[in-house]
Amino acid sequence: MNFAELRGGGGHWIEGYAPGRILIDGRSYQEGLILSPERIISGWGPSTPAKLTSEHVAELMALAPQVILIGTGARQVLPPIEVLETALARGVGIEIMDTGAACRTYNLLMAEGRKVAVGLMVD
Repeated sequence: MNFAELRGGGGHWIEGYAPGRILIDGRSYQEGLILSPERIISGWGPSTPAKLTSEHVAELMALAPQVILIGTGARQVLPPIEVLETALARGVGIEIMDTGAACRTYNLLMAEGRKVAVGLMVD
């Protein structure tokens, strides 16, 4: 799926997503990653939603976002609440969704100038 142009400022933009591949700023990624307007960190975390841990969320928290998105692959898979507690205790919004939805939501929040971090599982 290709995403419509929203570019209104600087930052890293997701241009497309398909199972096994995410296109960011013209570069293709085939592994899990963390993305924020300022950073791309490839090789992130869990290979499946069942392997998502609080340590993976802590890596996203290290970017000091207002909102965290986690894309769990082809389907939305909610983790145990304990995995999300650190973010919630600090008042950081955290949303779990399928990876396609997380990609679209990241771009929208970026376009609004929000401080967002997304962890994306690629399946």
